[in-house]
Amino acid sequence: MESQVNPAGPLAAVDIGSNSFRLEIGQLPHGRYKRIDYLKETVRLGAGLDGSGMLTEEAQQRGLACLRRFSARLAGFAPGQVRAVATQTLREARNRNAFLLRAQEALGFPIEVISGREEARLIYAGVARLQPSDERRLVIDIGGRSTELILGQGSQPLVAESFGVGCVSLSLRYFQDGLLTPAAFRAAQVAAGAELEEALQPFARDKWVQALGSSGTAGAVSQLLQASGQSDGRITPAGLRWCIERCIEAGHIDKIEVPGLKPERRAVLPGGLAILYTLAAQFQIETLSPAKGALRQGVVFDLHERLLAARGPAGGAALRDPREASVLELQQRFRVDTAQTARVAALALKLFDEVMPDVEVETRRELGWACALHEIGLMVSHHDHHRHSAYLLSNVDAPGFSQSQQRRIADLVLAQRGGLRKIEPQLSSETFAWQVLCLRLAVIKTHARGPIDPQALALRPSGRDAHLHFTRKWADSHPRTQFLLLEEANTWARTGPLRLVLPTFIDAA
Repeated sequence: MESQVNPAGPLAAVDIGSNSFRLEIGQLPHGRYKRIDYLKETVRLGAGLDGSGMLTEEAQQRGLACLRRFSARLAGFAPGQVRAVATQTLREARNRNAFLLRAQEALGFPIEVISGREEARLIYAGVARLQPSDERRLVIDIGGRSTELILGQGSQPLVAESFGVGCVSLSLRYFQDGLLTPAAFRAAQVAAGAELEEALQPFARDKWVQALGSSGTAGAVSQLLQASGQSDGRITPAGLRWCIERCIEAGHIDKIEVPGLKPERRAVLPGGLAILYTLAAQFQIETLSPAKGALRQGVVFDLHERLLAARGPAGGAALRDPREASVLELQQRFRVDTAQTARVAALALKLFDEVMPDVEVETRRELGWACALHEIGLMVSHHDHHRHSAYLLSNVDAPGFSQSQQRRIADLVLAQRGGLRKIEPQLSSETFAWQVLCLRLAVIKTHARGPIDPQALALRPSGRDAHLHFTRKWADSHPRTQFLLLEEANTWARTGPLRLVLPTFIDAA
């Protein structure tokens, strides 16, 4: 279980990027980061998206083979020690769910698809921790199919955005034939500029002091400029022009020969240079310095914070998990009745602990977050508010949460009332079915929105039977709740994988 994982022990991050897959293993004894191992493979997953947005079988096989190799290195790691995240290509791929099933089997650990803003937040977490500064900084990360921009100060990201242009996607579109011409570079720069134009105001030059380039593209260009004697590793407009001129002189991607350029980077270099030069021009970046941190380290740091938070007060970091802050912010934004959500959570979690005492901590926390946010849709409309709540949770920006986790919580919230057919596929998971039942029972018991006794109900599992226990005295004093419980038992009898069994004196009523 996650709660049993030592936060100071080895932790692993798997970054399933559009160009490269990376595995970072590190630990934070006494809060200081120590790298244990780092593996990187150029997979070009993003190049495998076809015209209809489907990930080709060839690209999937490249990714699966890499993940199997990562799995071998992660042998012996507990689930709570590993966090795997996927970025833009799997945000786009129409067949991502099918691929994720195969990928999780190959890796041996769950894989989360994170939003662009969450990716940006984690990138900044890696940079801020490994390269601390109190100055306002612009952090740029050019990936295979997206570019993240983050304006931050200290450890706090102030503005974080993701844009749908990357070195793989731009290279495929404007240098697909391999020809490197001035016209192709101009076209690529115009396209990149159009995508990044909306960032001009929030990331304007007067809002930051230092610019840092994180990860692949910036690191590769920094290395070749240094190896070619053009700079000490810092990226400047003049250095970028020199790189572009060398590409045009070569005439073709296969003929690019620049000191410090790795062979696997050659095919995506033109697109990366076009984006970098566009950023330098549009945002008046005189110097872009290579950053020490990146997404993979940010994932490790975030996992470390989660483990500390899961320990509660004993971990000394009850609110260090950014997801807790996101839940509080959403409650405030949508004016949630927090007294009611606290009542629902108290009962739902008490019942869930009775039926699944050994469940992973994350699973229990997801139920708690669903309870905390199950009524945000009331801000939209009282009618079908559970559907509005689920829609908002599926689409809102919530720092710390992956898209995958937001969807699971949204599914729970959708299931809080009404029929069960709308979430029938998800109910094939036994754990999810018990989460749903506990949430629905808690919503029923607290429907009067007043003080409750969470101990009045008890839930006992017996195979697929869920035996709900309460006294005749309690039932007689709560006739409306008794009626709703009978309706709930009938709902599960019609559709659900579980059978809600009420005391015999209720059945005979």
